Amino acid sequence: MGGTVAGVGVTALGLGLEGPRGWAFRGVSFEAEPGSLITIEGPSGTGRTCLLLALTGRMKSTEGTASVGGTALPKRMAAVRRVSAVAHVPGVTDLEPALTVAEHLHERALLQRRFGDSLRGLLRPRAERKSEERLRIDAALKAAGLDLASLPKGSRTAVRDLERPEALRLSLALALIGRPQLLGVDDTDLKLSDAERAEIWALLKSVAENGTTVVAVCSEAPAGTVVVSTGPTEPADPGEPTAPTDATDEAPASRDAQEDVQESDGKEAADALAEAGRA
Repeated sequence: MGGTVAGVGVTALGLGLEGPRGWAFRGVSFEAEPGSLITIEGPSGTGRTCLLLALTGRMKSTEGTASVGGTALPKRMAAVRRVSAVAHVPGVTDLEPALTVAEHLHERALLQRRFGDSLRGLLRPRAERKSEERLRIDAALKAAGLDLASLPKGSRTAVRDLERPEALRLSLALALIGRPQLLGVDDTDLKLSDAERAEIWALLKSVAENGTTVVAVCSEAPAGTVVVSTGPTEPADPGEPTAPTDATDEAPASRDAQEDVQESDGKEAADALAEAGRA
């Protein structure tokens, strides 16, 4: 367990999603190679979380097309879900405050073994399955940069006692247990200090360098990423391929405003899930 993962290329052409309050996003076009770090940024109400869920096969787009590793969206959402995972998405991957870190990791490993692995794997001897689970968890923790020994009570630390960066790393570790080829991360830089943001971006870049294609929602994208804007634009002409979209120059006036923007995206995503059909 561990090592590199074969990532997938991601493309979109005129992609859009209409929810109960109108268009969550529209006219999104970009192309990214396998192992890319794709960043989604945009002003309030432009559907960054919705786009993240659409690209990972968890929300059905209503206009345009996309492809993940050659698999067409929205036609084959289930196939995309099998090679993707999401982390830190409000209302979708929420951590249970009363559970410990160890309980979250064990539960996710069991779910992965039951629903993500082959039938042959389920029939292996118990000792072999337990060893595989431990290796899977250790590899995910290492990839997410979460050191259990540094937590207040080690692996017995409850989620409610985690600092925000630690909770984000735990959510990443849970998603990485399945060794996805595509990883979607929401609220990447929400309520983090400048130093913490730099650490998280370095972590996501390392995940991408190891092969996994990463799509991350943020208020401000770092350099060296494939930047996708969900700002107000005219729908793309399906007959005219476009280059990766540049980041918008518009930004909230303060750190608090940036946080309000990202929290509103989570509410918008919940509305669109109900309307557009979360799979």
